[in-house]
Amino acid sequence: MSAITTIRIYHDTLPAHFDRSRPDAVAEAIQTALREDGVAAQASDVFSHLKIELPTNQLVEASRVLAELHLI
Repeated sequence: MSAITTIRIYHDTLPAHFDRSRPDAVAEAIQTALREDGVAAQASDVFSHLKIELPTNQLVEASRVLAELHLI
């Protein structure tokens, strides 16, 4: 079993190009982008924020993808 990293992105900090009224769709788009780049991520909407869980050994690649999406 590998270590898991959890990233939280609060709805009110989402860039304008994401539809804040559809957090499930935003989570799905983020998850898809991460998986397309080989990151085994799970993204979901959790009340006030989006939760992204991924293997810690893929954190560097995930950070690159999230930066390209202007999320970090």
